[in-house]
Amino acid sequence: MRFRCVLYSTVLVAALGGCARSSGGGPAQSTAEPAAASVVWTEPANYAFVVDSSCGERALIGRFRITVTNAQVSGIEPLDPDASRELMVQLKDQVPTLGKMMADADRARRAGAAKVDVQTDPADGHPTLIAIDHEANAIDDEECYAISDYTIEVKPAPSGVPSR
Repeated sequence: MRFRCVLYSTVLVAALGGCARSSGGGPAQSTAEPAAASVVWTEPANYAFVVDSSCGERALIGRFRITVTNAQVSGIEPLDPDASRELMVQLKDQVPTLGKMMADADRARRAGAAKVDVQTDPADGHPTLIAIDHEANAIDDEECYAISDYTIEVKPAPSGVPSR
């Protein structure tokens, strides 16, 4: 079985050099790919996104609107009809920012995860899909995030200061 990882983030491209393949259940082997093909994404301090977390044995499963303020998760809105607002209070410290998701994917790849797939938006490089399978033959160790509705939040200028 072969796994292919699409790497557009400079962090991931720099770490591994591009497209990786694995046969069997072993760690991915990397081959070089020019970094010029990727768009560099820099995580903004303030942004929002929708994440559909769909696999693994974790508390964060479902569809949520996440707000990040000053590089920290500041809001979680459940978008699934079954999501409990009470559960959201308990999850606040477990919800990752996009930057943390990307760093987790990079760490998993360096640690020899069976599969790491990162897809990014070609226009600005923000992640649109992150899928990690830490061990090929393990059950429920996966992390799967489909990211949509990414928007950069612009803080309003203080009163009396014209915005540009």
